[in-house]
Amino acid sequence: MASLAVIGHLSRDVVAGGAPRIGGGPWHAARALAVLGADAVVVAACGAADEGAFRAELEGAGVPFELHAQGTTTAFSLVYDESGARTMTVDAIGEPFAPEVDADWVHVAPLLRGDVAVPRAPHVLLDGQGLVRRPALGPLVLDADYDRDVLRGVSILKLAAEEAAVVGPVDVPELVVTDGLRGATVNGTHIAADPVDADPTGAGDMFAASYLAARAAGAEPVEAGRSAAALVSELLSDKLSQGRTRL
Repeated sequence: MASLAVIGHLSRDVVAGGAPRIGGGPWHAARALAVLGADAVVVAACGAADEGAFRAELEGAGVPFELHAQGTTTAFSLVYDESGARTMTVDAIGEPFAPEVDADWVHVAPLLRGDVAVPRAPHVLLDGQGLVRRPALGPLVLDADYDRDVLRGVSILKLAAEEAAVVGPVDVPELVVTDGLRGATVNGTHIAADPVDADPTGAGDMFAASYLAARAAGAEPVEAGRSAAALVSELLSDKLSQGRTRL
């Protein structure tokens, strides 16, 4: 049994009109976990047409994985403005995914609301984009029309700043809010970021995976946040981690 599991959909991303490339929480998390040498497994879903290419990418990441292929791969188009603000369009939506996992620490990485079931585990980190991202084609819309019961059993909720504004107050043991170049907060304590001039796609997923790995290794929340911020800056600075996975 791995001590940490990451579950969710892979995505087919087109960034700034470029060539399609692999994306999604499990992929970006795997990159971080590989650097950390964490005792982890990735359990991911994608469409049947992308199974071969995505399997090859995951094999190259160096983290044990299970890949479940069915139906369509969730797909996005992404554009960043000069300030780093992101605009997203949902181009395709994958089928709901409810994997079985056996791990003490589980990172649940949805792409859209309802696309991956939250399992029972001693420690669950939920990426809050799975609460607020409306599962509909077209420009990505955030709303608060989520089932509050989803948060039962969630020990760590990770939100981007714009998602936190939509979700509002929540009652969870640990709340992590990432805010791009402005850094992050962990239970209200600010953690500075080391700005990196690079494509930030997947930075939040890498932060979440790094944070959970640190917590699983015994780090306190703020300490885990600082180590996660440092690792994300390192990964974004690495030219090998930027855009090499065109399909």
